[in-house]
Amino acid sequence: MTVTATSVDESDQVKPPTAPASRGARLLRRLLPAAAAALSGVLLYVSFPPRTLWWLALPAFAVFGWVLRGRGWKAGLGLGYLFGLGFLLPLLVWTGVEVGPGPWIALVVIEAMFVALVGAGIAAVSRLPGAPVWAAAIWIAGEAARARVPFNGFPWGKVAFGQADGVFLPLAAVGGTPVLGFAVVLCGFGLHEVVRLVVEGRRTRAVRRSAAAVALLSVAVPVVGAVAAGPLVSDKAEDGTVTVAVIQGNVPRAGLEFNAQRRAVLDYHARETERLAAEVKAGKVAKPDFVLWPENSSDIDPFANSDARTVIDQAAKAIGVPVSVGGVVERDGRLYNEQILWDPVKGPVDTYDKRQIQPFGEYLPLRSLIGAINDNWTSMVRQDFSRGSKPGVFDMDGAKVGLVTCYEAAFDWAVRSEVTDGAQMISVPSNNATFDRSEMTYQQLAMSRVRAVEHSRTVTVPVTSGVSAIIMPDGMITQKTGMFVADSLVQKVPLRSSQTPATRLGILPEIALVLVAAGGLGWAIGAGVRGRRAGGV
Repeated sequence: MTVTATSVDESDQVKPPTAPASRGARLLRRLLPAAAAALSGVLLYVSFPPRTLWWLALPAFAVFGWVLRGRGWKAGLGLGYLFGLGFLLPLLVWTGVEVGPGPWIALVVIEAMFVALVGAGIAAVSRLPGAPVWAAAIWIAGEAARARVPFNGFPWGKVAFGQADGVFLPLAAVGGTPVLGFAVVLCGFGLHEVVRLVVEGRRTRAVRRSAAAVALLSVAVPVVGAVAAGPLVSDKAEDGTVTVAVIQGNVPRAGLEFNAQRRAVLDYHARETERLAAEVKAGKVAKPDFVLWPENSSDIDPFANSDARTVIDQAAKAIGVPVSVGGVVERDGRLYNEQILWDPVKGPVDTYDKRQIQPFGEYLPLRSLIGAINDNWTSMVRQDFSRGSKPGVFDMDGAKVGLVTCYEAAFDWAVRSEVTDGAQMISVPSNNATFDRSEMTYQQLAMSRVRAVEHSRTVTVPVTSGVSAIIMPDGMITQKTGMFVADSLVQKVPLRSSQTPATRLGILPEIALVLVAAGGLGWAIGAGVRGRRAGGV
């Protein structure tokens, strides 16, 4: 080896003109993986709504698997971070619509750290037998961590949420977003393994059968599993049907400033409800069994303000059926984002307080520190909202309607708790006016489509400014509104009470996949330690 090293050095000295080319080649070899990691992250972003290019997630993970194979954990950390930046920077750009690029970039910098750790883990297991399985499980473990910390987590950007139009969607009914996401990532890493083995086979004329089998199964099993899961997705009305009305009253203008015109927002939703009531009376539209208003449709507390109470009461009496109203309510000195069940005769009869409140939007963590950095945030979030403690299932004309308010739709537990508490359908009242016409609206709508399949429930999405929608239990949108228009949707929808495997299993599939990830990492670390000891001997 000493001789070889010397000869190489001498060769370099004899032929100095080739040295620059050699340095360029080395630089290219270093830059190519970095560029590929970042671009594959961008490719994953492009697979998300509002585009329907769900299948791009597969080549995104295939390239990511190629980039990480055989790398050390430090390289995996850096390449994973670049992948995370490529994915999350464009995906979360809407978070800076009103508060500027600083908070958006800060959020991405923090969230990409989780992807960096995932990259290090995938690099560590990349040479193990069955590498695609270990790698996909590690990705899901990273998503599980992101969904819980910091500040109670931020699960936005789960791979499953980009698959509302994809062939893998039925797997949401099997094991929720963890199983759906695992299948997509596994298929992507399996695709890389297939290509790698084909190239290796052409070069060496020899490929291990076990490796080939794992690669092919990594691609085939998710597809076959999705087809087999199809019967779990059903629009059958197990408990009859109801006619539901979704109201989108619109807002005076987009952006945070609309809260200064909260009375106008309330009036708009009351007006649209009364317009619908007139159409029902004229026989143009079927009379709904109940009406659903969006989050923040009444930012004036109707329990403290008699004028607001009168406006809501008149709208409910005009339509003559129960109305779910999104209100901001102060109780015992605390502020709540609340859904209020308003009976046309009795007035308010039930409430649901949002449990998963949004950090930096509905409450401000580290208020004194954040205030020193950015005064805009402390001025916008003057008073922190308090969390609710109980699931919200309204009895609306005999139908059990589970309430999942806006941001809560991103959290597995928040949606499942409503179904296990008896919800026969789900409503996701939201307020997206703050984010203008950004992709956020479509990303959130896709979440609701995944939730519909996950729990086999009709899902309605009433939004102040759009896009409001009615989603069948198979995830298909049957009606939707435009953005920043006043409109209403009326439709007969099925009620269902049976539970999917995903509903019954709850967190167990995610725990299982985290354990698989831990097993793969333990194996890789153990193999590395044994290898170093053997090398030392």
